[in-house]
Amino acid sequence: MARETQAAPALCAAQIVRNAALMRATGARLRALAPPFAATLARGSSDNAAGFAKVLLETRAAMPVLSQAPSIGSIYKATSPRFAGVPLLAISQSGRSPDLIAAARDAQRQGALVVAIVNDTESALAALADICIPVHMGPEISVAATKSFVGTLVAIIHLVAEWTEDAELLALLPQIAPVLAAAEDWRAAVPLLRDVSSMLVLGRGLTLPIAGEAALKLKETSGIHAEAFSSAEVAHGPMTLVGDGVPVLAFGATDAARAGLHARLTEFRARGTQVIAAGHPDDTATATLALPLPWQAHPLLAALAAIQSFYGLAEALALARGLDPDRPPHLSKVTHTL
Repeated sequence: MARETQAAPALCAAQIVRNAALMRATGARLRALAPPFAATLARGSSDNAAGFAKVLLETRAAMPVLSQAPSIGSIYKATSPRFAGVPLLAISQSGRSPDLIAAARDAQRQGALVVAIVNDTESALAALADICIPVHMGPEISVAATKSFVGTLVAIIHLVAEWTEDAELLALLPQIAPVLAAAEDWRAAVPLLRDVSSMLVLGRGLTLPIAGEAALKLKETSGIHAEAFSSAEVAHGPMTLVGDGVPVLAFGATDAARAGLHARLTEFRARGTQVIAAGHPDDTATATLALPLPWQAHPLLAALAAIQSFYGLAEALALARGLDPDRPPHLSKVTHTL
């Protein structure tokens, strides 16, 4: 897990170069398609990446994005005919999960344009796709996906940049690898989390899917019952847990979505909650532990840096708890859901 996390920056830099012509062509094709909406199809870590795509497309392209449950196409064979002419971003590291393949095929039956974002270009999902975008992260041995998740986020940024012809996003691409390579060490949080059994993980906007991915990895690698919530939504039902020995890990947004975060974290600390937070210094000032983050960078780059730093923390935390982060119990690399 550690080696694969460390490999991500260089692999992402290479991916951007290798995919340049493909992304330009795909962007032009999607602009010509001019769909009324887009859809995503994914599970697990890939579904967190799909959430990232949703935020990016809705904020940068004014493109509504829905999440298509795999069972709609794989079990019910009930994909809507309104998918005709709509891009379906099918995201999978392995490209081999039977339900995703069946759901993508059912969407094609209704006229969807299947755009597969995969690490394994020899997979069945890659073969059936109308457009296959390789993540180019190489074999990933650890069950807990790290470099492939980061690489998928980078591919999504690249795709949206070309789709929208967004000069700002295109200018960010060369900055991604250096920001990932300079990601900070978050292992100072290990003592605060070593003995916990449950925790909340917060994010908002671009960092909500990052929080979702972090919560999943805490479950997978450390056996912690971690649940991800929006830093705005947590004020509802989950608030009853805060202050009851349940720590909070906050991935603070560094764009407009940071609104209200300082007040929320200050309230948590007033209840005696252990708050571990990354984000703008004004938002994390009252945290038990403020984690370092390049908060002055573009919000997309800060979000990428946050998950890169988190993976190092997750690996160290699992080892501190006496667990093997590379081989979590009861999990496999490919999920064979029907």
